[in-house]
Amino acid sequence: MCTLSRIALPTSLLCLLLAGTGSEALAQETEDNLSTELELGAIFTGGNTKDENIKFKGTVVWLQEAWEYGLSVDGFRSSKEDELAAQRLYTVGSATYNMTADTFIQTRAAHEDDRFSGYDSQSDLSVNYGQNLLREHATMDWNYSIGAGARTSRTPTEDFEEAILRVATEYQWNISENAMFSQTLSVEAGDESSIGRSESAIQSDISNSMSMKFSIKLKHQTEVPFGREKTDSEASVTLLLKL
Repeated sequence: MCTLSRIALPTSLLCLLLAGTGSEALAQETEDNLSTELELGAIFTGGNTKDENIKFKGTVVWLQEAWEYGLSVDGFRSSKEDELAAQRLYTVGSATYNMTADTFIQTRAAHEDDRFSGYDSQSDLSVNYGQNLLREHATMDWNYSIGAGARTSRTPTEDFEEAILRVATEYQWNISENAMFSQTLSVEAGDESSIGRSESAIQSDISNSMSMKFSIKLKHQTEVPFGREKTDSEASVTLLLKL
């Protein structure tokens, strides 16, 4: 079985994400059906306590006839008293072929580099079949997918590969003209370890060009290196600027 290749964050994208101050997101859609979204949140403290927390995310989606290509990079970095306390980078790329308005096939690759998880990195590749549901509801979207693939885990002492079964679902509800709720869930089950992820988010418009987003992320892994926690959580509030 081939080892999955590492997905790196382009330097230009990282520079763009770190160029802003505070929390902001930029959304743009072109006539070529290409949409991008950049989000950045940062907290810096000085004086008696010197802390630095930076959260960033970039998403690109390209639609071409029946195909949809996506790339997202989600990262977090924290330091206390100039000592690195946390650093994570999670990259996902996908290619989706819409067979009909309600069914699709998706190839998905992901790579996570978390220095404080006990793993040097974890990568997975899967092929999934999915369906779109609730199309008769104008304010709701819901889809699910199920597929199989492989995961490569790297630790300081060994590398190992395993087959995985992946199940995922995404739900979106436009509560009103100014508010939206979204929920994503996924489970990647393997012989050595299983990983579950959840993200709940509420986005509310403040004005025509600005909105606020509150999100909670959870990650649970059934088997982790000695001395590591099985569950990680992350709560964030960001401001999104619409151009």
